[in-house]
Amino acid sequence: MKKIFLILFFFIISKQVYSDPKMDLGLNIFNNTAQCSTCHVLKAANSNGALGPNLDEIRPIKEQVINSVKNGIGVMPSFEGILTEEEIEAVSYFVSESAGK
Repeated sequence: MKKIFLILFFFIISKQVYSDPKMDLGLNIFNNTAQCSTCHVLKAANSNGALGPNLDEIRPIKEQVINSVKNGIGVMPSFEGILTEEEIEAVSYFVSESAGK
């Protein structure tokens, strides 16, 4: 029984943690491609923008982010035609899954 426990314990602690490629792409778009980080606060992206809303506070759902990215809102421009559908999906996924955490 001890051997089984030790084997399982070793397997659990030695298992690699795999990143989510969609989250990685979303983070890259947020910080680099679309430069959302210049305007928005989002702890997961280490961003401290002061112009747009604090995403950690408003915790938008994915559909809200998609709508804002595609259509723009307030002083935020539309990114439709600038970002691909895959990029819009990824950054929206990243923001909605990261905000407030």
